[in-house]
Amino acid sequence: MTGSTGRFRRTLIAGATALVVFGAGTSPGAAQTAVPAVAVKPTLPAAQSVSSLPPPLADLYRKSQLPEDALSLVVQELDGPRLMSINGAVPRNPASVMKLVTTWAALAELGPNYTWRTAFMADPGARVDAQGRLPGVLYLRAGGDPQLMFEDLWDLLRELRLRGVKQIKDLVIDRSIFGPVSEDPGAFDGAGDRPYNASPDALMVGFGAMRLLFMPDAVNRQWVPVIDPPVPGIRIEGSVQWSDAVCPGSPVVRTEPLITQQGVTIRISGTAAGSCGEFSLYRLVLDQQELMTSTFRMLWKELGGTFTGTVRNGLVPPDAITLAVHDSPPLADTIRVINKRSNNVMARTLLLTLGAERGTRPATVGPSGAVAARVLADQGVPMPELSIDNGAGLSRDARVSANSLAAMLDTAWRSPLMPEFMSSLAISGIDGTMRRRMRNESTQGMAHLKSGSLRDVRAIAGYVLGASGKRYVVVSVVNHDRSDAVRAFDDALIKWLAER
Repeated sequence: MTGSTGRFRRTLIAGATALVVFGAGTSPGAAQTAVPAVAVKPTLPAAQSVSSLPPPLADLYRKSQLPEDALSLVVQELDGPRLMSINGAVPRNPASVMKLVTTWAALAELGPNYTWRTAFMADPGARVDAQGRLPGVLYLRAGGDPQLMFEDLWDLLRELRLRGVKQIKDLVIDRSIFGPVSEDPGAFDGAGDRPYNASPDALMVGFGAMRLLFMPDAVNRQWVPVIDPPVPGIRIEGSVQWSDAVCPGSPVVRTEPLITQQGVTIRISGTAAGSCGEFSLYRLVLDQQELMTSTFRMLWKELGGTFTGTVRNGLVPPDAITLAVHDSPPLADTIRVINKRSNNVMARTLLLTLGAERGTRPATVGPSGAVAARVLADQGVPMPELSIDNGAGLSRDARVSANSLAAMLDTAWRSPLMPEFMSSLAISGIDGTMRRRMRNESTQGMAHLKSGSLRDVRAIAGYVLGASGKRYVVVSVVNHDRSDAVRAFDDALIKWLAER
């Protein structure tokens, strides 16, 4: 792996009244380093109630019929007063808003230029012979890259071919950067084939998901399904019916993976309008390690290589030589994918990376979460109630308060890394998970937000630019079995701030 040190985390917060504290570094044996200056927070007003909100907002919340104790709300003018504070100290499940904690802690600690490296290696002195045979073992050192795609693996294998390698006997994959982090994808909600449930892995390819591509055959009025990547042992059973209706939106197609003696069968059913055109679904079919192994074999064969041995886990010798490498996009780009698209498995992998770089290896979830909490505390943002769990918010046990989230967003705003962090958030009415919300004239493009939703949870947090030029931090979290009823209130809240 390559990347910056924690100097970004230790940079003085621009424009803040400062108190400089010196303490230990973030990892065992680290040198003594300066903890960043801590902005002096304004005195907080007494806790408010829904009835104290502006009348239009108070009326909307009452119409939701949600109880007041289900809501945590904080609105803070940057460099100004706190405008709203309801149940701000109550720990809540924030759903995917927890990704803000993970991405900010990683960005501040590892720096925007941090990258992940995946490398093919060989024993010292190994030389490819005239027939393209690589003597001994080919090693693959996994770097925990959260965004290693199928085309990246293809390119890495192509680099081997360019170096004359044609015949490989055994492949040893070193996943030792992470510990035992694999989980049952169906454990959270029983939907074990859905990509949002993917389990992390030190060598994850294509987020662990396979694409089901449905191509329209208008002449025969049928859908032709294709599996990508087309690894052996995966087949499709059933069909999607053709409809001549005007495209009603995204097709609704049911999938059911079945394990058979021949491999895995994906049973498909449903109806899709031909006028919708080609479409794709992504599903978890194989576990991470099986998908990686099958893809490696398939791509190596496509590139004209031969593989005669086995794929197994192991360790790269300390004196191994590098044959080919792939470096990921920088962390600043990676967190844009995580936050704008709310990618769970990338967030989980990022938290483990933070643990591996600033904690102990092999990294596991619990200690990695403790590293994230320590990074935030060193910035002057203690979160005593924080339970980050897997870092993605895909959890029933994750907890954080609206006060803590607002304090973190305030600190991020005052950091030199503010542009990188803010640009990772979805823009209201423009892109990411917010592209279809708040598209009216007064709110479109005026807010950078992260939303979160689970059963019984609705949350939103980020920054809003008002018409006056003032900017606000906003955090709204509802935990209730009718939490979806808060959406109209949240949208109206952002509109109210954008028009100030």
